[in-house]
Amino acid sequence: AACLCAGVYGSIHNQISYTVAPEYFTQFKFHQFHISPIIPDRLGAACVGWSAAWWMGIVIGVVLIPFGLLIPGTVNYIRGMLMVFGVVALTALIVGIIALTFAFLLIQPSNTPELIVYGNDIQDDAAFARAGTMHNFSYLGGLLGILTGAVMIFRLRRRSGTPHLPVSADER
Repeated sequence: AACLCAGVYGSIHNQISYTVAPEYFTQFKFHQFHISPIIPDRLGAACVGWSAAWWMGIVIGVVLIPFGLLIPGTVNYIRGMLMVFGVVALTALIVGIIALTFAFLLIQPSNTPELIVYGNDIQDDAAFARAGTMHNFSYLGGLLGILTGAVMIFRLRRRSGTPHLPVSADER
């Protein structure tokens, strides 16, 4: 489920990035991910997003799924972990949007060097750099999402009314 959520997030995230800078995909990511020119650009951006993000689900899942076992009950666990993965994706999205906002404020055509990627001269260097900023910071958002997801797991456990785990033999 973590890989599925991460892949879907990447596909949706790239629709925002594509809107900011189509060249980020047509001149860079499509080459990097071997997307055929016959695939429509938006679909290609979604494919790149899936390919670039699904593996973050492994990283996120390896950390959060064991913590999720603190949520009592099978149904509560499944429902809770889906909520946790949603919180992780939302955290990544918020961090990416904040980064994009700062990129729009700080990255201007006047302060952006001329870019050449895969031999292609980029027409809108500032937009390309903004999309790249959002892309890179979304990975940071995924890592921060592990923390927000862990907080969510502990809240779900507390809300379940299950007593806390014993810390020492004296508490047993």
